[in-house]
Amino acid sequence: MTEHSFGASFQAEFEELLAWRRDVRHFRTDPVPAEMVEHLLDLTGLAPSVGNAQPWRFVSVDEPARRAAIIENFQLANQAALTNYDGERAELYARLKLAGLREAPRHFAVFCDETTPQGPGLGRLTMPETLRYSTVLAIHTLWLAARAQGLGLGWVSIIDPLQATTTLDVPKNWHFVAYLCLGFPAGDHIEPELQRKGWQSREALCRQVLQR
Repeated sequence: MTEHSFGASFQAEFEELLAWRRDVRHFRTDPVPAEMVEHLLDLTGLAPSVGNAQPWRFVSVDEPARRAAIIENFQLANQAALTNYDGERAELYARLKLAGLREAPRHFAVFCDETTPQGPGLGRLTMPETLRYSTVLAIHTLWLAARAQGLGLGWVSIIDPLQATTTLDVPKNWHFVAYLCLGFPAGDHIEPELQRKGWQSREALCRQVLQR
């Protein structure tokens, strides 16, 4: 067994990476080099997964017609979400930019293969949902790796997952987890955009640890 440790300098930079990882909605339109994207996807494969199942499936959405359908999907879902708010909160919601679908040069839909033979069921027989959790860990790994390379990632969650699945015509045993926008950010901010725009202060969130 080979021991490996990371020094104080790396630890400080890693903490800085976590602080600067943001959900990006404002992208530059210039393309991301293909080799950079391939390297990021290779790094994503290092994410932990239950039983080494590696259930994540990335779909690069490149066809204009499919992208247009996803944008329409978002617009309809976003309009429906607006109806959940009233007064000043509704006005603020309407002003928020909640996706970079038109500007981001790369789009990825991420699915979980619910029937993957990889790992032959180890660790997920009692909790099959850990396959989806593993897929989310892969997304987070990509998020950090992209930020370290100077790229931004945006998770578009205001979307009808069933319609998106139909639009992308993937195998029926794949479960939709996320739609991601990837590209160079138009600007860097350590402060979350929802905090900057007055939606909610990050300080309002608390860390709760129950003692049992």
